[in-house]
Amino acid sequence: MAGVEQVRLQEAKSGTKAWKLWGPYLSERQWGTVREDYSPNGDAWNYFTHDQARSRAYKWGEDGIAGISDDHQHLCFALALWNGKDPILKERLFGLTNSEGNHGEDVKEYYFYLDSTPTHSYMKYLYKYPQEAFPYDDLVATNAKRTKFEREYELLDTGIFEEDRYFDVFVEYAKADADEILIRITAVNRGKKAATLHLLPTLWFRNTWWQGKDQPRPQIQARSGRVVGASYGRLGEYFLHCEGAPELLFTENESNQKRLSGAVNSTPFVKDAFHEYLIHGVKDAVNPEQTGTKAAALYEMEVPAGGEMVVKLRLSRSAEMVAPFGAGFDGAFTERIEEADEFYKAVCPPSCESGDQMIIRQALAGMLWSKQFYYFDLDLWLREHGYSPTGPGRRLTMRNAPWFHMLNADIISMPDKWEYPWYAAWDLAFHTVALAMVDVEFAKEQLELMVSETYLHPNGQLPAYEWNFGDVNPPVHAWAVMYVYLTEMSLRGGEGDVEFLKSSFRKLLLNFTWWVNRKDRSGHNIFEGGFLGLDNIGVFDRSATLPDGGYLEQADGTAWMAMFSQNMLTIALELASVDESYEDVAVKFLEHFLWISGAMNPQGDSANELWDHEDAFFYDVLYMPDGTGCRLRMKSMVGLLPLVAVSILPSELVRKYPRLMERVKNFFERRPELAANLHEPGVPGEYGRLMLSVLNRDNLKRVLERMLDEEQFLAPNGIRSISREHLDHPYVFDVQGTRHTVQYEPAESTTRLFGGNSNWRGPIWMPVNGLLIRALLLMFQYYGDSFKVECPTGSGVEKNLFEVAHEIGERLANTFRVNEEGKRPVYGDTEKFQSDPHWKNYLLFYEYFHGDNGAGIGASHQTGWTGLIARFLHLFDSVTASDALNDQTSLLMRSKPLAAAEGVVPGEKAAAAR
Repeated sequence: MAGVEQVRLQEAKSGTKAWKLWGPYLSERQWGTVREDYSPNGDAWNYFTHDQARSRAYKWGEDGIAGISDDHQHLCFALALWNGKDPILKERLFGLTNSEGNHGEDVKEYYFYLDSTPTHSYMKYLYKYPQEAFPYDDLVATNAKRTKFEREYELLDTGIFEEDRYFDVFVEYAKADADEILIRITAVNRGKKAATLHLLPTLWFRNTWWQGKDQPRPQIQARSGRVVGASYGRLGEYFLHCEGAPELLFTENESNQKRLSGAVNSTPFVKDAFHEYLIHGVKDAVNPEQTGTKAAALYEMEVPAGGEMVVKLRLSRSAEMVAPFGAGFDGAFTERIEEADEFYKAVCPPSCESGDQMIIRQALAGMLWSKQFYYFDLDLWLREHGYSPTGPGRRLTMRNAPWFHMLNADIISMPDKWEYPWYAAWDLAFHTVALAMVDVEFAKEQLELMVSETYLHPNGQLPAYEWNFGDVNPPVHAWAVMYVYLTEMSLRGGEGDVEFLKSSFRKLLLNFTWWVNRKDRSGHNIFEGGFLGLDNIGVFDRSATLPDGGYLEQADGTAWMAMFSQNMLTIALELASVDESYEDVAVKFLEHFLWISGAMNPQGDSANELWDHEDAFFYDVLYMPDGTGCRLRMKSMVGLLPLVAVSILPSELVRKYPRLMERVKNFFERRPELAANLHEPGVPGEYGRLMLSVLNRDNLKRVLERMLDEEQFLAPNGIRSISREHLDHPYVFDVQGTRHTVQYEPAESTTRLFGGNSNWRGPIWMPVNGLLIRALLLMFQYYGDSFKVECPTGSGVEKNLFEVAHEIGERLANTFRVNEEGKRPVYGDTEKFQSDPHWKNYLLFYEYFHGDNGAGIGASHQTGWTGLIARFLHLFDSVTASDALNDQTSLLMRSKPLAAAEGVVPGEKAAAAR
């Protein structure tokens, strides 16, 4: 990273200048969320619908199209549009609720995050707006008719974009200063006929005064010229300067109770006033005094066929400006774009091809645009619902009742601003791995949030997500903490943020203890966990009560804990270099790993064990109340995840901390039945390195043989979540007279277990692929060229593990690249995206991908975890096998000296040459 943007990042970090005060912190959906749910039955989707959203003031956040806000979302700005034919003013993106879609919730709009710097000094967004009436009813009705066995009915399927009758609406932001924001909106008519477009750039205050009289009420009012002034005590004054002579409209951000329930409104000027004014011609809907808490500048324009119109605005601290839209306005945009180009040129490896550079930049833009202000005071929300943690009126079944300590009011990286306008702890851990490429400070802040006192439960549990904070996500936080720490170290020439690492480690100790105490039912180091993010991958809903009171010992849950132990060991060893007291803690976590990994794969072959010696695969084990257990012999990602429990101990660490190997030796001597199938940690590999792994050499080869079989897990675009062998041979399990069947499904699931559009019955998911790549790279650092496997299985082509990792990474990257047929697999058979010059280079980063052809499925903007593709491209464009072996490069990091690698003590030299 270099240049002007890097200077801004430094100023933001030091507090010299608040470059991050303003950003894309506005959600794209606030309706239908848990925070806005005040229903008696917890039915968030139907309690607060899209149709109500234009009339009903939110309590906990705001939403809009291509919007921005300050970092506490007091003042918001976004774009509203009307094509003269729509039944409603388009102020927010439309989509189906969980019950309306035949495959669950789904946004039915086309929009793209094209660019953003980490300080949001420049941002660009594209929204495709049809010129005919938006087919709201058709989308709802047609999807309702379709079964789970049919594909979703999308906006393109309605014919609304035929003959290119739509506008490309580009929204750009450029910061002239930290609190001086230039806004440029360009509407391009892609059709063959002139068309009318109404643009309503809108400025409003989030309704904070609903909480009581002590909350000051902000004000927006007209000033001289086409200037709108906005004033709020904590934020101060801002002025929106509007180019030209738009009509200025004003109202209040208050609910239209008359429309919603027939009640009397507290003010004649309510939230949906601009809709009423423009769509229905109700002129007295807006305040003639030109004051309120919501304002818009109405631009009506006739855009010629193939032509474009530009609207310019400026959000400033200054009320009086001589030439707010003079030459300096466009000049500032030119400068910010050049600075953004300079920034990303430094981010992308020099060898990175232009197509890959575009993928990296749009992936990171999506992640940066998906930062949102998230406000949720659980104590207040629960009290509004009649719950008190100590009072007589408490309702013990109330959603999230045990989490009343939470007070969240922060900028958080979200998986998706529409389908997931809420954080998820394990998603966020993956986000930080990609975000650290461009803003390591923000990545650290995100990780610190999840273990802070207003997020982490007093018992040590990390919050999962707002639908159920008490659900269980995989414990990947420690891995992300160490990864981001090492990333910063590599960028700072070997200097790590030890205080960040220490603080995180202390909190992670609480989380580790929670796992050990809560999820190891028998005390035998085999873990449950429940949901663990894998949704429909199991035979049963793993968050629900299992048949006849049984319980599940989970191969993935246990693998996650083995990896958690390794991550904590790695952090402890890093901290021991500056504080010797951490050596004892490192030994503790080494022992935890040995006990857990030994329990996963002991000597013998009991039906109650996770490892199946005959199949050479890990399975969940279902235990019945009478103590009998049986393996659920389904080939899925559950059985591959034990591969990720691997770490490397450089030889100099072993010399420095001899107690580590003493513990290993004692374990192998005292527990031969547990050590029999493990990799022997005392056997040195390349450069004298030692390896901790659940799998010994022979078993590793057998598992990889299955994983790299194209008829099983290895797909054209990555590793499938369920083996393709279950297409013709479904897994069937009978219990209590009920038959449970799991069949490989490459696309949308036809069976709902955990959620509406959840599908782990075949598709490819980027994060677990990333962890598998990491594992292969670390194993390569140990084995070097001495370990090779056929890749693909049966091909006769032998590859070392770096080459296998590269193969998987290339397949994932090829999802987004243009192939030899001139198409991007991510867009499947959607011809508009494959061939139209105004569509084909705008990328969507989906939730998961078709197991046979790589087409995008699920949430279309879940860049959060799919943004890892930027890391894959960066890694394999900049790191060779020699780099990985000699420099000990860890997952998806730049090639750096040994001090930047996983588990290495800063300042120590690499091991002696071979």
